[in-house]
Amino acid sequence: MEENSDRTGLSQVRRVILVLSGKGGVGKSTITTELALAFLHAGKKVGILDVDLCGPSIPRMLRVCRPDVHQCDSGWVPVYADAQQNLALMSIGFLLEHPDEAVVWRGPKKTALIGQFVSDVAWGELDILLVDTPPGTSDEHLAVLENLRKHRVDGAVLVTTPQAVSTGDVRREITFCKKLGVRILGLIENMSGFVCPHCSECSNIFSKGGGEELAKLTGSEFLGSVPLDPQLTQSLEEGTDFLQAFPESATFSSINTIANTLLSRIQDD
Repeated sequence: MEENSDRTGLSQVRRVILVLSGKGGVGKSTITTELALAFLHAGKKVGILDVDLCGPSIPRMLRVCRPDVHQCDSGWVPVYADAQQNLALMSIGFLLEHPDEAVVWRGPKKTALIGQFVSDVAWGELDILLVDTPPGTSDEHLAVLENLRKHRVDGAVLVTTPQAVSTGDVRREITFCKKLGVRILGLIENMSGFVCPHCSECSNIFSKGGGEELAKLTGSEFLGSVPLDPQLTQSLEEGTDFLQAFPESATFSSINTIANTLLSRIQDD
């Protein structure tokens, strides 16, 4: 990317990736968090824009408390999840007076805030910005895309679980992407089996392979599967870095392989 003297908004963000799901509860924010950490460990400067306005869970997953959001000449200053300031985050969770406060807003107010998040956050130099979206294909998604088109969207990662009820919803998300001209970087099957914390054997609780089959049917790339892993769950609950704590686990290998595949896809452009 050419050097740009304008430091506002997304002018110095090299790549933008949307993380989408057609259904809630598939672990989209988990995948966003772990991809961000994997990119960080690969030496990238990473940002997460959390536009899941009614369920902002990423600040907790990264153990970022409720700091005051400051402003500079370029706009809102993102909150950093690490001392080196290589992992930046912006979320409505930082703007609520109380963590249990419900966001009861109509569409226009949500759209306006998303517009501010996209244009008024002073991200500075980033290699990758991950945008964690709410489930579905609603106003929030249209607002994100309309505002991001002023910059660029490199593509979307779609998250599903193995069951047919989830893959059916993701199929509609694929249609949404194609209608709006969003490149699909690939599908991730989350909760693909359960890793026993005692023997590390993986059992298929929810079935397996639905995401890979959907990728074949829709001509999309299958990026890989991530199992249900109690160690990953505990890391997210405590806001600790799973990838740093459990580098020998099969789940680490799955997440790292997916992240490296994504890096290759966007860097080849």
